[in-house]
Amino acid sequence: MKNIQIDDTLSIPKYRQIINSIYQGILNGNLKVGDKIPSLNQICAEFELSRDTVMVAFNELKAKGIINSIPGKGYYINSTEVNVDQRIFLLFDELNAFKEDVYTSFLNSLDTKSNVDIYFHHFNFHVFKDLISEAAGNYTSFVIMPATFDQTSNIISILPKDNVYILDRKKEDLTEYPVIYQDFEEDVYRALENGKDLLEKYQKLVMVFPGGKEPEGRMIGFEKFCKKNKMKYEVVRSLIDRTIEKGEAYFVPSDRNLVKLVKMADANCFKLGEDFGIVSFNDTMLKEVVAGGITTISTDFQLMGKNLAKMISDRSKAQISNPAQLIRRKSL
Repeated sequence: MKNIQIDDTLSIPKYRQIINSIYQGILNGNLKVGDKIPSLNQICAEFELSRDTVMVAFNELKAKGIINSIPGKGYYINSTEVNVDQRIFLLFDELNAFKEDVYTSFLNSLDTKSNVDIYFHHFNFHVFKDLISEAAGNYTSFVIMPATFDQTSNIISILPKDNVYILDRKKEDLTEYPVIYQDFEEDVYRALENGKDLLEKYQKLVMVFPGGKEPEGRMIGFEKFCKKNKMKYEVVRSLIDRTIEKGEAYFVPSDRNLVKLVKMADANCFKLGEDFGIVSFNDTMLKEVVAGGITTISTDFQLMGKNLAKMISDRSKAQISNPAQLIRRKSL
């Protein structure tokens, strides 16, 4: 109990005095990682405080990662990084080149007193649920990428509503939360309209859309453009047993299929951007140089990370559509 100091003559709230006592114990070396601190009941009894007052202090310390609880045993010092103001839980679907751009931009846009722990659910619903459940109460802010999952509001509702931010997709059951999202249908449609001068030289437009984790809005935007402009088109699930033809332009969300198409075009001696067209999604540095440059439809991932950091810093409740564009290169 020697590390907890409460002074009734101070105007500082009692819960804040508990927090400050723990901080001071860490700073002067009396408390180290793994040390047990007095229990909630002990502090209540010693200083005649309500459980709510002590719990507010414990919850803040826990959210900042300073303490953790072990069921049946009590509370222990988990970290001595008392200069961290924010501890952010960041849940991505998977790691790839463009998610790395979001993450790097996000980190670079935060202040030095913020700490970020990144996790991945890999499109596994049980992992998604378990990670959120384990994170509850341990962070000051929560960034969630639901990806293909729908009806996740019951899972996310265990987190403090004012500290949750949704990333990448706007979900019907999560409209109460701030979000930075891609409008996949409109992004594709507008990008194709902007590139219509390049597309008109092709006899047929083909989208390779495997479904699954790919956003269906891209296919809808593609079909919307083709129908409006009366262009011959086709949507296929894969390139297996597919024979490409001169005069076709392919739209490929998968980078694996992108590589296959570049190889197939080369094998048929098709000149990219003249005999045969390719459009990929989600721009990366590699696509600037592959096959002389691959045309992409891509959102600005660095801007997404920057805006996410600002949203958390400002405690903004905005819902922001992250802009996308057609990046013209040799392949179209």
